[in-house]
Amino acid sequence: MRKRNIPILVRLDAKEWQNLANQVKKSGLSQETFIRTLINGYVPKELPPPDYYAMMRELRAIGVNLNQIAAKANATGHIDRTLFQYEANQLRKAVLDIQAAVTSPERRNEDGDHSNLGRDRPP
Repeated sequence: MRKRNIPILVRLDAKEWQNLANQVKKSGLSQETFIRTLINGYVPKELPPPDYYAMMRELRAIGVNLNQIAAKANATGHIDRTLFQYEANQLRKAVLDIQAAVTSPERRNEDGDHSNLGRDRPP
């Protein structure tokens, strides 16, 4: 049985439909998921640009290199482990910050200002 079993019919004019379709397309979400996200008080972000994934691969490669350096240094005993751990943590934090900045939905304004939704006028 479906978890969500209550259908809702919403009528839109052509301009509203086009606006919704454009926003859904930019987000990469299904229409249903996009609307549920809005209902839950979040504004879905647009899909990240194509070079985002290349940047993330590069950052992960740097992380792998750091891990290899750490393994070698650990075997030979010629590295400041505290400093290395700090740098590795900084890299990890940077990767998470980039992911959050590009992919996480933002909380909608509580003051009723929906200008960040890309609408020309309120519903």
